[in-house]
Amino acid sequence: MAAIKALSRIAAKWAEVSSRAGAEYKEGVENPRRSWAQSTVAADELRKAGLVEADARGAFVKGVEAAGDAKWKSRASQLGPARFSSGVKVAEPDFSRGFSRYHGVISGVQLPPRGPKGSPENIDRVRAITEALHTEKVSA
Repeated sequence: MAAIKALSRIAAKWAEVSSRAGAEYKEGVENPRRSWAQSTVAADELRKAGLVEADARGAFVKGVEAAGDAKWKSRASQLGPARFSSGVKVAEPDFSRGFSRYHGVISGVQLPPRGPKGSPENIDRVRAITEALHTEKVSA
């Protein structure tokens, strides 16, 4: 039998050492060995092949079933709020840049006159917006 430290000791050391690696993580992100975008594009065929293989063996469903609801709920409630809040603040310029084209489309739509509550005229107003947004989305 191979000699190995107790799993609890290995896990505790991993958590302790890894939790102090924030500066190293940042350094790696800021100074990658190769371009993330170029490497990702170059690996597209490998990604597709991996998805086909994983799908053939039902890996996605198996992973979901193995994790269950408890794991995602636990991680989402413990980690999600802080990550969500800080992520949204950092992403404001990206949101503005991404939404600007749709903002322009919405502001340029000539809406038909409003009708009484529940009337078909009001659905026509919604239709005008959705058609303009869809046209913009598929034109890109």
